[in-house]
Amino acid sequence: MEARDLELISTYGEKDAELKALYEEHVSYEKILEKMENKPFLTPAEDLEVKEIKKKKLAGKTKMETILTKYRKSEEN
Repeated sequence: MEARDLELISTYGEKDAELKALYEEHVSYEKILEKMENKPFLTPAEDLEVKEIKKKKLAGKTKMETILTKYRKSEEN
């Protein structure tokens, strides 16, 4: 994530519960994926779980990006 986005999350996260929740979920998924990807071997079930987590992470990041775009525009004005 870019430094500017992290600044916006830090600034608006306390006021915007959805943004804060999405960011916390994103970080949580990052940690899970990191653990899973450090394993020497994934079972088929674990491989499927990694794929599902990546889909959820991407969906959350898309929602987060929409919210951050709104805040970027508000700061430009």
